[in-house]
Parts: sequence; structure tokens; C-alpha cells
Amino acid sequence: MNATDRTPADLLASALAADPGRPLVTFYDDATGERVELSVATFANWVAKTANLLQGELSVEPGDRVALLLPAHWQTAVWLLACASVGALADVGGEPSAADVVVSGPDSLDAARACRGERIALALRPLGGRFPQPPDGFLDYAVEVPGQGDRFVPFAPVDADAPALIVAGAEFSAAEVVQKAVADAAELELTGPGSRLLSGLPYDTWEGLSAGLFSPLASGGSVVLCRHPDRLGEEALAQRIESERVTAVRR
Repeated sequence: MNATDRTPADLLASALAADPGRPLVTFYDDATGERVELSVATFANWVAKTANLLQGELSVEPGDRVALLLPAHWQTAVWLLACASVGALADVGGEPSAADVVVSGPDSLDAARACRGERIALALRPLGGRFPQPPDGFLDYAVEVPGQGDRFVPFAPVDADAPALIVAGAEFSAAEVVQKAVADAAELELTGPGSRLLSGLPYDTWEGLSAGLFSPLASGGSVVLCRHPDRLGEEALAQRIESERVTAVRR
């Protein structure tokens, strides 16, 4: 990161400027065997397209609340940074009826229907695949996002001191997200591009979001994000830690 970075979107921009080709997010789903690795450039492209979807197609403005009913997943990480890019308030696991937009995985569609605004559904299939049949009342993210622009420019500057994230009942500004991520990265001894944090934590607490995205991003390192890590035995975990050159673990 740079000393002037005050928002998560700033952190991503700094990572992109420093080394766009290095890995940023390596995702495993140990229930399906899926493995996806996204470089900084590829991740940033997904973020730009998603932010353009939010700002353009969905008319989301700074301060609007986006309820994210999603598990720890690489696409959830994309949505968190897209919300930060627009200046929207990402409400992780938030009440859909209080949100301007809801983003739902396949397991929370019924709850998401309480949102009176736009509803987006993610199939969470390998390679960002779409639903075989789009859920009634929802836009299919995998259908909508590919046609969005590859570069994003917010209509209005993002206020680093405005509310940016709610998780487990705690609210943080964009600047506080960055400050906490930097502090956590130091505690985890994430010191730069060679730092690789393996996280098996869910995204429903600050600790999970920090380990699974924000701290590696703030440190200039990368994350190995594991969904359903309980399916993985200790020997297989040790092999993953070695093969992925992991330097820190949070489970």
C-alpha cells in the first residue's frame, strides 16, 4: 500500500500499480474441488465490471446500502471491493428489507426477496458460471457482469470517512477498514508480496473479512481463501500450506 491509501479501493489501485501479474486471491472450495487463482489484474477487472454494474445498471450511489448474503468466496471479495469503489455501504449478512440492493448466493434467495430494491443472484459455480435457470425476481450476476466496462470511474469521489462496511453489527468507515487491515497485517507478520495468508474463516466477522481479504491486500501479499475447510484433513491441509507457500494461517 501507499501512505496515501485511505479506502479499500485505494489499496487495490496500489496493488495494481505495483505488480498486476502477481496472485492476489487463490480460492478453494473443498466441497467441490474447485480451485481458482486470480491475479491482481484479473481481480481488479472483476471489481471494475461489478462496480460499473452497481453504479450504472443498478443506480447505486455513495451511501446506499448493499446487503451481501454471500459466503467466503472469491466473488464475495469482488463485491466487497466493488462496493468500496462506488462508495456504497456493504452490509455483510445484513437485513435485505433494509437494503437498497441485495446480493444473494443460491442458499439465501428466499431471505433476499425481502429487499424492495434490485436483487442480484450469484450461482457461485466454478469459473463464475451462471444459473441454469435464473431465479425469479433476480438478475443473474454471471449474465449481467461480462458486458460491463473494464475500467471504473466513480461519479463522485468516495468519502473515506463515510460508513463503508457493516459486519457482525459493527460499522466501519473506509478509512477504518484500511487502518484495521494494516494493523492486522502487522500482527500476522504479512510483510509484502511473498506473504501468503491461508484463511478458513467465514466472512461473517471482521476477523474473517480481514484474514480473507483486507489484511493480505493491505500488506501487498495474497490470500488462499478456503471454503468448507472442514472437508480437508490435516495431512491435506499441510500439503496445501506447503504447495501454496503459505506464510500464515487463520482457521
